[in-house]
Amino acid sequence: MSTEKTINTAPRDRIIIRTGITGITVNVLLAAFKAAVGLATRSIAITTDAVNNISDAASSVITIIGTKYAGKPADKKHPFGHGRAEYLSAMVISVLVLYAGITAFVESVKKIIHPVTPEYSTASLIIVTAAIITKILLGLFVKRTGEKVNSDSLVNSGKDALLDSVISASTLAAAAVFLIFHISLEAWLGAVIGVIIVKSGIDMLRETLSKILGERADADLARSIKSTVLSFPEISGAYDLVLHNYGPETYTGSVHIEIPDTLSADDLDKLIRKVTVEVYEKHDVILTGVGIYSVNTKDPSAIEARERVRELVINNPYIPEMHGFYLDENEKTIRFDVVISFDAKDRNAVYADVCSQVQEAFPGYTLQIAMDSDFTE
Repeated sequence: MSTEKTINTAPRDRIIIRTGITGITVNVLLAAFKAAVGLATRSIAITTDAVNNISDAASSVITIIGTKYAGKPADKKHPFGHGRAEYLSAMVISVLVLYAGITAFVESVKKIIHPVTPEYSTASLIIVTAAIITKILLGLFVKRTGEKVNSDSLVNSGKDALLDSVISASTLAAAAVFLIFHISLEAWLGAVIGVIIVKSGIDMLRETLSKILGERADADLARSIKSTVLSFPEISGAYDLVLHNYGPETYTGSVHIEIPDTLSADDLDKLIRKVTVEVYEKHDVILTGVGIYSVNTKDPSAIEARERVRELVINNPYIPEMHGFYLDENEKTIRFDVVISFDAKDRNAVYADVCSQVQEAFPGYTLQIAMDSDFTE
């Protein structure tokens, strides 16, 4: 089957772009109102908040650009499509948030050194209150939409908007303190706001970079794919599932299956084609490779040997699984894979210990033991 994605991503892209346009419109209007209030009241906190709204609008623009680029079809240079562009746009948004936080902190420190007394009016406080409510509603809408369509860019923008509502609320609280007690906390609050924004930007950047580097596939998706593979009666085991992410909801991968050593090449060809089609139709995952582990069916003593080896191997706390066992009595070989946990301090030492124990139990056999990793669970 073709390795090119053929599903229609247009509805998802339209939702992301429409949500991004909504974010741009709301943030530009809020920035204009807050900037006017901030300049009129000489409030560094409100002015800083206005600048943050501009960065939010910019993040929405980047989200739209990233979504449009990610939606481009696969080509010769990028045969797996352009879906990872969404992760890059999410990273740029994180950097913008980080920059906005650093700028806010620096400007606030300047005001601490050279303080300016704010002047609040009823109209300005009403505008800030309205901005808080607007930001809460916008943040919830954008974040939930991002989670619904699996868009990190929208989720990051939504989190940032919700953070802005908290920041605006603290600005309102500072205004109340000033009006009641005549104590100005503006500059200090601006510095705290800057630190909060910086931390948010770092968290977003760390999460996005982790996805770009390549994270472990979702465990539920992995289990459901293996369940589909195991639904074929000829297959007794599904192992070594590796999923490669080329953007949200865009996966290719490979898997190894255990099948009886009596199947012909023609039978295997038919089976593998059925498996790849079934996995694609049910999970929208393209299996670019299906490896084969043959299972002994002709030699009863091989089953006993397999259980002896399993007892030796699984007894090690850092080995959760053994698979692909096959004993060839004619060539006097034993081959299998052992999954060694990443929790092991020295995986090579665990592997060497396994080889030593099995060789001691079967001195007359040549061992072909592969050290394996668990990529999905």
